[in-house]
Amino acid sequence: MADRGGSGEAAAAGAAAAPVPGLNPTLGWRERLRAGLAGTGASLWFVTGLGLLYALRIPLRLCENLAAVTVFLNSLTPKFYVALTGTSSLISGLIFIFEWWYFHKHGTSFIEQVSVSHLQPLMGGTESSISEPGSPSRNRESETSRQNLSECKVWRNPLNLFRGAEYRRYTWVTGKEPLTYYDMNLSAQDHQTFFTCDTDFLRPSDTVMQKAWRERNPPARIKAAYQALELNNDCATAYVLLAEEEATTIVDAEKLFKQALKAGETIYRQSQQCQHQSPQHEAQLRRDTNVLVYIKRRLAMCARKLGRIREAVKIMRDLMKEFPPLTMLNIHENLLESLLELQAYADVQAVLAKYDDIGLPKSAAICYTAALLKTRTVSEKFSLETASRRGLSTAEINAVEAIHRAVEFNPHVPKYLLEMKSLILPPEHILKRGDSEAIAYAFFHLQHWKRIEGALNLLQCTWEGTFHHVSVYPKKELPLFIHFTAGFCSSTAMIAILTHQFPEIMGIFAKTMLGLWRPQPWASSGFEENTQDLKSEDLGLSSG
Repeated sequence: MADRGGSGEAAAAGAAAAPVPGLNPTLGWRERLRAGLAGTGASLWFVTGLGLLYALRIPLRLCENLAAVTVFLNSLTPKFYVALTGTSSLISGLIFIFEWWYFHKHGTSFIEQVSVSHLQPLMGGTESSISEPGSPSRNRESETSRQNLSECKVWRNPLNLFRGAEYRRYTWVTGKEPLTYYDMNLSAQDHQTFFTCDTDFLRPSDTVMQKAWRERNPPARIKAAYQALELNNDCATAYVLLAEEEATTIVDAEKLFKQALKAGETIYRQSQQCQHQSPQHEAQLRRDTNVLVYIKRRLAMCARKLGRIREAVKIMRDLMKEFPPLTMLNIHENLLESLLELQAYADVQAVLAKYDDIGLPKSAAICYTAALLKTRTVSEKFSLETASRRGLSTAEINAVEAIHRAVEFNPHVPKYLLEMKSLILPPEHILKRGDSEAIAYAFFHLQHWKRIEGALNLLQCTWEGTFHHVSVYPKKELPLFIHFTAGFCSSTAMIAILTHQFPEIMGIFAKTMLGLWRPQPWASSGFEENTQDLKSEDLGLSSG
């Protein structure tokens, strides 16, 4: 949910700084030397090390030292190998446990992270640093990374339910919590990002609300909201918290949001007048803008849930015109759902034409709504037998391709739309292209697919005929070092057990392995025996 405001200015600045295509900036001899050394750094160090060892083999007496090490290793008893392998197994086991814990907590390997951040620059991993900041390759890499981040990040559900008026009903009926702790923790972080700023200490009510958003216990948050209202009756964020968590019906939530809107507009106008006085006032204006947009959006959702759909559409359209930079809130997805309820398919197509762009992050709502509109034109008269006999028409091909595109983006949605999997309450946060996004989409859009005759039939025929196995969102693989430490720990533990149980056999095995790399010509006993034979022959000749 990165803020995309000011992207046009940044793009213009990047274009101005970029060099002319086809012309590369001239690098000095130092840069060229650094680039060449970075590309061959590892091999250069290896060859240099071998050369030094060969040159210093006589001064360092490497052959004699190697023979002495061989004699020392031959004199070791099996007890030493038991202690050695046992210690190695213990240390590798501790490393394995630490790696496993670090991976589950941070999602990455500690050894791999240290290697990439500290050893890669030393091993020649900085060749990309010589590219100019405005070069096309650098721009393509940053654009690709931004696109991957936007597609794989956890996003706030634009159609999330009200905690007090909707989620709490599930708790009343089943006695279970509808939201996970992880989901609520992400919402707490969002609330602190949207509804707090560095100038909260200037207003006592905002200071209280800053603590309220950090509270884990709902009654404690509600109590803090009332304390903030006692300090300031126009505290908009306090009304927001009460509307979200204390109101038990949508009507009560709407009343509290209207009070929040009245207070929020007053604070927003005051912040607009002081925005250029200091950076703190600019931060305060951004916070008050977020609060005002959030209130209006939730009021539109209240109107949608209470059946006043045209009023909800008007609020959303006005909101998108008044605050166009806030596209990360995905207000257009709320607008799409409301327009589908009105069956205003021409307006839905107009919204899709604006937001179904390759430069914007995709979503299941955009892809499957585009497929629904193309399916609507052919689904009523579509028949699988007729299509297999005469072939697909141009409109049917377009509809099938749109379904293919949607299923490729999120393959979990068809099972929920076809009611092959039971629906549950959607979470407050969704993973793009994951099962949680499929649940959130089908929870609100299943009725729109059922309303169009034959749409689900065409979806089922296309999905079953093309996508035989629904892909699973890729799980994060275990790093290489976890496998290595696990294998090293197991192997050393096995060697320690075998050495303890069969010391003689393992001793013979160890001496055999040492004999394979023992130096033969100069440090061996055979050379001494040949010398003694030569001396005896000389003595025999002299005596004769």
